[in-house]
Amino acid sequence: MTDAVVVGSGPNGLAAAVLLARAGLSVELHEAAAELGGGARSARLFDADVVHDVCSAVHPMAVASPFFRGFDLAAHGVEMCRPEIAYGHPVDEHRTGLAYADLDRTCERLGRDGGRWRRLMAPLVEHSREVTTLLLGDLRHLPSPGPAALLPPRILALQADLFRGPEASALLAGVAAHTTGRLPSLVGGGTALLLGHLAHATGWPVPRGGTQVLADALAADLRAHGGRIHTSSRVTDLRQLAHARAVLLDVAPRGLLDIAGAYVPAGYRRALEKVRYGPGAAKVDFLVSEPIPWQERELAKAGTIHIGGTRAEVHAAENTVVAGRRAAEPFVLVAQPMVADPSRGLPRKQPIWAYTHVPQGDPLDATDVVRRRIERFAPGFGDTILASRAVPASELEAYNANYVGGDISAAAVTLRQVLARPVPRWNTYRTPLSGVYLCSGATPPGPGVHGMAGLHAAKAVLRKEFGLNELPAGWA
Repeated sequence: MTDAVVVGSGPNGLAAAVLLARAGLSVELHEAAAELGGGARSARLFDADVVHDVCSAVHPMAVASPFFRGFDLAAHGVEMCRPEIAYGHPVDEHRTGLAYADLDRTCERLGRDGGRWRRLMAPLVEHSREVTTLLLGDLRHLPSPGPAALLPPRILALQADLFRGPEASALLAGVAAHTTGRLPSLVGGGTALLLGHLAHATGWPVPRGGTQVLADALAADLRAHGGRIHTSSRVTDLRQLAHARAVLLDVAPRGLLDIAGAYVPAGYRRALEKVRYGPGAAKVDFLVSEPIPWQERELAKAGTIHIGGTRAEVHAAENTVVAGRRAAEPFVLVAQPMVADPSRGLPRKQPIWAYTHVPQGDPLDATDVVRRRIERFAPGFGDTILASRAVPASELEAYNANYVGGDISAAAVTLRQVLARPVPRWNTYRTPLSGVYLCSGATPPGPGVHGMAGLHAAKAVLRKEFGLNELPAGWA
């Protein structure tokens, strides 16, 4: 008999497995793919000397989340490299918003809107740990009154345009668009505040050597505490795991139905079948001969660039995609990791990471769309491209079964599906099946490389299945 089996080696599955193993349980982890990591994998796509992140690339939550704070990435040999500018947003050919790591410098750059940006962000930066803990919580515990009071008026204020000039508004719209949903929205506002303030707190870093090092560090810790890992090991039926006292599934709701749908009560099954999946991501990786030739030279210092134009243009593009249509001028997210981590490639061979939002299951090869959007603000970019690879939204699910129709959030990030994620239950991690838990981004706090869904689910397993109320050192 094994104490616990985890299915899926994304950051949440690995986080759950690490916590359970450190608590002294016997743990097995099964991963369907040949490589560990789920959405935290890297590959050498075109050249042995160049590392590309094939899904997630920039990790503000990996340094800020309570799980990774307790895990201590630095103690496990992971160096997080922070660019001078967390993210930039070209509004047009003459105006660009820049979120420097330094809040003062950001406010100075924003000119007449600098004071408003400071009033919005400075209190969140001052209380960043508490704010992050609250927004990455399990939605089942009352927050401490201080940080909680900071958020509602700010989230509501973001539904309107707070600023006089377009740069600050565009900066926040680009961050809100990470939700891949309708804008403006309360969920988008919360995302903008969480990720936006982290730019000036713990930053938007990239891991030295590629995102894969995050998964590798977690896997090494799991093995060091007796855990066993099985790759190329697809679980298709819950009965395969009958030898485990507890089962934790790092899968989307559809994956839970595939594995255990025949055994769950009809009401829970119907609720899972009603879960909505959001728009897809169409991914493009470029190998380039030189850094992107941005017209605004400061963008060469930014780890992340949002291309979407004004606040109104970002909202229009996202809402068009939510409605099931391709946007004529879509939102594009670009990462240039060698700005902070020169080890990723060579001076004449550099990785560029990008995706754009498209309707669910869209088969679009987005190479030309993304290239054109970048070239608007970086003329000549196309001349630097040595190689490229596109993964349409319709094919992302083959890479990771949690990405249904290309939805990298494992379920649409709407207000209802945030408050009841994935279905209305007091403990959303527990399923009606005895000893079976869900621990993916389809549970609170939602998508992202933070490990918190795994942490919350593992805590519930320790308490309910094994009567252990004390957490291992680091998370107590």
